[in-house]
Amino acid sequence: MTDEIVEEVRRAREAYAKQFNYDLRAIFADIKKRQADSGRELVSLPAKRIPPLTRTPSKR
Repeated sequence: MTDEIVEEVRRAREAYAKQFNYDLRAIFADIKKRQADSGRELVSLPAKRIPPLTRTPSKR
């Protein structure tokens, strides 16, 4: 069973990567350029810290 939406996304991703000869640095540079050219305000949020799990003594 194939999902048409997933297949469409995969085709688009393949076509986009092929434009840059599958060069990840070139793809990243294009994404950063598009981001800068968008004119939108970019926001970086701090990472959320997850407290470590505390182990409870096992009942053996």
